[in-house]
Amino acid sequence: MNPRLDALQPYPFERLAALLRDTAPNSRRTPISLAIGEPQHPPAEVAKTALIDALDGIAHYPPTKGSDALRAAIGDWLAWRFNVGRQAIDDTRHILPAAGTREALFSFAQAVVDASRPGAAVAMPNPGYQIYEGAALLAGAEPLYLPCLPDTGFLADLDALSEAEWDRVQLLYLCSPGNPTGAVADRAYFERALELADRHDFIIASDECYSEIYADESAPPPGLLDIAHAQGRDDFARCVVFHSLSKRSNLPGLRSGFVAGDGAVLADYLRYRTYHGATLGQHVQAASIAAWRDETHVRANRDRYREKYAAVMPLLEPLCDVTRPAGSFYLWPSFDASDEDLTRAALRDENLRVVPGRYLARAAGGVNPGMGRLRLSLVASTQDCVEAATRLARVCEALPR
Repeated sequence: MNPRLDALQPYPFERLAALLRDTAPNSRRTPISLAIGEPQHPPAEVAKTALIDALDGIAHYPPTKGSDALRAAIGDWLAWRFNVGRQAIDDTRHILPAAGTREALFSFAQAVVDASRPGAAVAMPNPGYQIYEGAALLAGAEPLYLPCLPDTGFLADLDALSEAEWDRVQLLYLCSPGNPTGAVADRAYFERALELADRHDFIIASDECYSEIYADESAPPPGLLDIAHAQGRDDFARCVVFHSLSKRSNLPGLRSGFVAGDGAVLADYLRYRTYHGATLGQHVQAASIAAWRDETHVRANRDRYREKYAAVMPLLEPLCDVTRPAGSFYLWPSFDASDEDLTRAALRDENLRVVPGRYLARAAGGVNPGMGRLRLSLVASTQDCVEAATRLARVCEALPR
């Protein structure tokens, strides 16, 4: 077996299962889960219709780079959403469909990291999506963790590494809006990241899969290609973004997303993907085209999440240190208690599943930035989210003082 597999840490939900193995849920309560970030809103109807209408496409092998129509739909959406001149996006050179962001974020590191270079490293948010870490380890690189703390607005701290450490970095993962913090990077933050990338010669992989879930309808989060275009970066040099229909359109099972950006990098990544084999069936592409070309369902989706936050925040604010994030569908509250103890008590006393914050982070510099926090995924119905907050209040009240 590949010896690098031994470096992989258990996934957060494996650790959660182990933590709760001997904890019996309160059978007098109906189960509610705020643990997994799987959207529960209805999937986009336009995509469902298009998928059914294109089922004959399963009789054909799909091309790795997707259809012209799919890349055109993605290019049109990128240009509209991120204020990028449409003429600046070459659908053949700058866009590559992928089987969701998880697959693409992982495989991208395998393609771009040169493990033969001494000290090869990949920088990433901490806490963050564990795929970044696994991708780095299996590519033969060392993960370098950038803490996401209150004093940096829960964004990955770009000052956390020394100049020598940045010199070792080949790839920087960013996530905005962030998982699990919901923090949104502004233009100045992306500009600083690009300055570091130029100075230290690395690529930025910007995970923007939550970009369409945000609090202020008049202020959508900026994206890396937006800033690259404004800087006049030819070919989107050093910039690669990852988008998905999973959260935007409530289609996690469709496994459809895309990678866009630096044309030279994507040319080599396409060569890798011709062997990797993660192509999208023609019926999936048809559904994806319909979804990328419709914004009505996306706005309705945001409205549902705003309704949940408005209902839940007044219930949680007296219990803990919590703020409504600028984006995503998570809450990242801090408690004066052990996150593991809270998690066990929530299941035992209230049949409520949550995730300890420490499981989403790594101890770096002697500090795990997830300690004492929970990740709450507001993906259930508004009624269930309100009930979950009420139950969590009872758990907190019952804790020893």
